[in-house]
Amino acid sequence: MSQVRNDKPFTLAGRTYQSRLLVGTGKYQDLEQTRVAIEASGAEIVTVAVRRTNIGQTPGEPNLLDVISPDRYTILPNTAGCYDAAEAVRTCRLARELLDGHNLVKLEVLADQKTLFPNVIETIKAAEVLIKDGFDVMVYTSDDPIIARQLAQMGCIAVMPLAGLIGTGLGICNPYNLRIILEEATVPVLVDAGVGTASDATIAMELGCEAVLMNSAIAHAQNPVMMAEAMKYAIEAGRLAYLAGRMPKKLYASASSPLEGMIR
Repeated sequence: MSQVRNDKPFTLAGRTYQSRLLVGTGKYQDLEQTRVAIEASGAEIVTVAVRRTNIGQTPGEPNLLDVISPDRYTILPNTAGCYDAAEAVRTCRLARELLDGHNLVKLEVLADQKTLFPNVIETIKAAEVLIKDGFDVMVYTSDDPIIARQLAQMGCIAVMPLAGLIGTGLGICNPYNLRIILEEATVPVLVDAGVGTASDATIAMELGCEAVLMNSAIAHAQNPVMMAEAMKYAIEAGRLAYLAGRMPKKLYASASSPLEGMIR
């Protein structure tokens, strides 16, 4: 029988986290619901779309950081809404200025508004600039194993392939590519985009992902706070199942109880 896998801590940019669930802050009913849902999720890393959310760049308007405190959470600014490398780089530099030199960022450069699929060419351009500029880059990308490998080799600290298109809730559409990415991984691999419900998150973790990032699956649920809690347990269950190692699949039945000593 194969041995149980040994667990290892989830570490990003030299900091270790207990929760393997990363959550977004968009699409909630209001800031209070955002606060309560994120609290229920148990997440320690919270991602913020700098181009769409006020974290201090618009004085006088509600500031997300008033309810999601940087003293409690690691704020992960992202470049959602950027469609070329130059925009993404400017957004990351603005975030670093607003967050007092914070270097951890989530890079995403989108191809078009219909699919929100990553523009890989512009993503690579932006990653090169940001890494040289001292940023710790977590990068949203396609589920192409070759691109994932290249981004890791460039110096990105985490690779974040999509499971499905952003906001679709379709779950993991191509688990086979994801498995290849995981087999070759030299940096943490996190599923980003496409998760719709708790079972999707569990599957991602069972495949061996280090963590999962999500927003719409929680914020668009009929009860976001309850779904946030469900996701917390789904991530934990998936990680435990991955470490335990599932039984092999078989075509035919196999008796659950021992055959020795049967009364005949």
